[in-house]
Amino acid sequence: MATLTVNRPPLGGFNFENCKRNAALEFEANKVGSSLPGARKTGTTICGVVYKDGVVLGADTRATEGMVVADKNCSKIHYISPNIYCCGAGTAADTEMTTQMISSNLELHSLSTGRMPRVATANRMLKQMLFRYQGYIGAALVLAGVDCHGPHLYSIYPHGSTDKLPYVTMGSGSLAAMAVFEHRYKPDMEEEEAKRLVRDAIAAGIFNDLGSGSNIDLCVITKNKVDYLRPHDEANKKGVRTGDYKYKRGTTGVLTKLSTPLNLEVVEESVQTMDTS
Repeated sequence: MATLTVNRPPLGGFNFENCKRNAALEFEANKVGSSLPGARKTGTTICGVVYKDGVVLGADTRATEGMVVADKNCSKIHYISPNIYCCGAGTAADTEMTTQMISSNLELHSLSTGRMPRVATANRMLKQMLFRYQGYIGAALVLAGVDCHGPHLYSIYPHGSTDKLPYVTMGSGSLAAMAVFEHRYKPDMEEEEAKRLVRDAIAAGIFNDLGSGSNIDLCVITKNKVDYLRPHDEANKKGVRTGDYKYKRGTTGVLTKLSTPLNLEVVEESVQTMDTS
């Protein structure tokens, strides 16, 4: 069977094929008085912190579609390997597929080398993939894990740049979460203290960012086990209606009342029972 595409050797270096296309689109848009489509605004609060014995990741559970809450309880903490997990902010489909692809490649790498994968390896795979697409994959990630060199925490940006820090926040609620970290973080914290710090940081993002909301998920990674706490806490609990909004008949005055009789004749009438089996 003949192939439908022509196999071309891979080209090295940068690719600027779309530059002329983008310039033509911008010229046509300015000529008719319209604007180019902008990037979709997303909302999330994700963070992580290194403590005495491991790493704690945290995320909210609200997924937005423009100004609409599309999902109140989505999972933003993704599995990479048994000792590595990753929080995703940005376009939900991009974060989901990116982490699944790297998880698959890292599993093959682990089977090839015969050892548990290292966090630096996952970080390198993620940053090289995102840099290849020059930011068109909208995935901002917080990567965490524990390997033979101890606990590690990385922030990975959509264009491929990375940072290794003791605590990181990303997403539209990251500024509020970072304020909590900068106020209360200290080295070599105990597990419960680190979990409480991450919980309060995510809650700050939920209460100060309209794109973040609903529940708080945590993932505690240590050398011997992983605790995925979903949900760990419900920050926005639905209130109870205190008043009764039913009004008595006649509360609102009727200005006019019009009744039109219809002269109809029943030609045929049949009764059918609904099947509920």
